[in-house]
Amino acid sequence: MAPIQVKIKHAGKTHDVQLDPDQPATVFKDAVYQLTGVPPDRMKVMIKGGILKDDTDWRKVAPKAGQTFMVIGAAGELPKPPETPIKFLEGKPDDARRCNQRLLITLYRYGRYILGRGGKFHPSQGSGIRAHALSKLSMPVGLVNLGNTCYMNATLQAMRAIPELQVALQNSAPSGLPMALRNLYTSMAKTTESVTPSAFVAALRHAFPQFAEQMRPGAGIKALLGGGYAQQDAEECWVQLTQSLKEVPGLAGPSGSSASAKFVDQYMTGEMRRVLKCDEAPEEPESISFEKVLKVSCNISNAVNYMQQGIMEALDGKIEKRSPTLGREAVYTSTSRMSRLPTYLTVHMVRFAWKRDINKKAKIMRRVKFPTEYDALEIATPELREKLLPVSRKLQEVEKERAERRKVRKRTKAAKPVTDKEGDVQMADAAAPEASSSSGGAAAAPSAEGEDKGKAVTNVELEDESVYREREGKELEALIHPDVKADIGASQTGQYELVAIVTHKGAEADAGHYIGFVKKRALHSAPIASGAGAGPTPDEDDEDWYKFDDDKVSIFPAEKLETLSGGGQDASAYVLLYRSRPLV
Repeated sequence: MAPIQVKIKHAGKTHDVQLDPDQPATVFKDAVYQLTGVPPDRMKVMIKGGILKDDTDWRKVAPKAGQTFMVIGAAGELPKPPETPIKFLEGKPDDARRCNQRLLITLYRYGRYILGRGGKFHPSQGSGIRAHALSKLSMPVGLVNLGNTCYMNATLQAMRAIPELQVALQNSAPSGLPMALRNLYTSMAKTTESVTPSAFVAALRHAFPQFAEQMRPGAGIKALLGGGYAQQDAEECWVQLTQSLKEVPGLAGPSGSSASAKFVDQYMTGEMRRVLKCDEAPEEPESISFEKVLKVSCNISNAVNYMQQGIMEALDGKIEKRSPTLGREAVYTSTSRMSRLPTYLTVHMVRFAWKRDINKKAKIMRRVKFPTEYDALEIATPELREKLLPVSRKLQEVEKERAERRKVRKRTKAAKPVTDKEGDVQMADAAAPEASSSSGGAAAAPSAEGEDKGKAVTNVELEDESVYREREGKELEALIHPDVKADIGASQTGQYELVAIVTHKGAEADAGHYIGFVKKRALHSAPIASGAGAGPTPDEDDEDWYKFDDDKVSIFPAEKLETLSGGGQDASAYVLLYRSRPLV
């Protein structure tokens, strides 16, 4: 069908807009948004028989030229063009060509929105459209909620921050849930629109029927909105999904040797050593056992204010068991420590507990602060700590030197404006073309403390950053213990950075809403499917995050992470994913 001109009425005003029956309803809603400022997620377009949905078939609506549609919704701020024009992507020929092709497609779509407004397209509008298109290309895509599937969507987005997992799935994905996950991640990497995970949720419910549980009779509007499916626990989804990936083959070591272990065992599984000592019979030998674990629990009691406190409370405690020495029940001290730390360490904030007084599972609202950088040597066995300590200490020193170099480069860059070939003023790169080969980390030290932060440093010459990284990498590599180096997927330093969070919002344990958060740098460094673009890699100093609220994706400032610590019904950290800090 050919596009037709229709009218929309909103807030007492009538607008002309173009409607293409061959395009999804979301395209029409975006065109309405451009005219009214009503965001699509808050917009209601009245049609014959109800409200226009994103999957509505225009053939059933049968719109006619000149027909008027009523639009309901509060208008927000209309989109604005950027202050400076955005240039097309440049780089490697194949990558640039692929990205520019995707950009042209997006430009074409958004250009039609403007033409559909009944106006003319002016070249000055191009920068605004390019900015919108580029933002859509660089922004990761969301997942459509299929009826109380926010727990799954948040889990999938957080797990996407594990780049090695995507490599392993691309290499070999067993049938069933692993294959469905690989296909889903591939689809997400090849589009700029939200993805509907219908095939994956079907595979998840087939593999684990608990996620196909229906809501109880009498649930009313909640059951209707959720399609009849009950809300599920994101942490249970994380554990079950991880269990289903246990047959995914592992990755080869740095030397190229074939891997005999499975991926989950390599990169996501830790080993816990548990020691039981009888308090009432000191002469009784200690009982030592080892257990593979996929997560570390953080108990939340009235005395816990920080994540480390909750972890230690979960690792150490008192239990009662039968003593072979005393021939009766006795009190034992249980002490657990990690004898193996994986590259990806999952921390479970135990926010849901069974309340006997109400005979129901309830949420613990207490505020518990979590770190963005975590030193796991505190929960390691003495033997493992001894192996990791040399490289761990050195890495901490190196990280400080890297931070100082970044400060120097920024200030030097700000002080050296240069002119490009077109005569435009650009900021010069701080790296000096010829630098002393003897300059090391100390040479990167900034000016003395107390000096104005805005003052540029011009008397410090730095080599290219890759030179420092190569030198530091060799120094750190030499400190890695042989046993740790041979263990593919194990943390080599015990130093971690937070890369993903799954939060729960609400007061009820069996309800509420789950949201995923992923650090930008962690996500953009992830390998993607062949033929897909990953978008620009954020600056090394960019500490901001992506917020994945189902199909709505937005930037979440790093300084707001503290608001996810809990203390109320708002989003509270529930599952945290830490990644071992890389050497270079």
